[in-house]
Amino acid sequence: MADVFKALADPTRRAILDELQKRDDQTLFELCGRLTMNHGLGSSRQAVSQHLDVLEEVGLVIARREGRYKFHRLDTTPLGVITERWPTPAKQGES
Repeated sequence: MADVFKALADPTRRAILDELQKRDDQTLFELCGRLTMNHGLGSSRQAVSQHLDVLEEVGLVIARREGRYKFHRLDTTPLGVITERWPTPAKQGES
């Protein structure tokens, strides 16, 4: 779980996840453009690629290759560990 928190601590990685939440199956080129347009981030493709590698390592991004292209998609499964550890308490009067 510490790795997930570490990955989420970086604002560029959170912006990448925001963009993948809006639309899955984006290439590195598409993500770079969306980060520039929507978040004002001028990160190089190499820098964004390294951020994607970190997100893949912790399971928040799943990548698949199709020919020359690599498509990325969001996977929120690792975030379930957080809600399991700190569940929302039942409201008063609920069983």
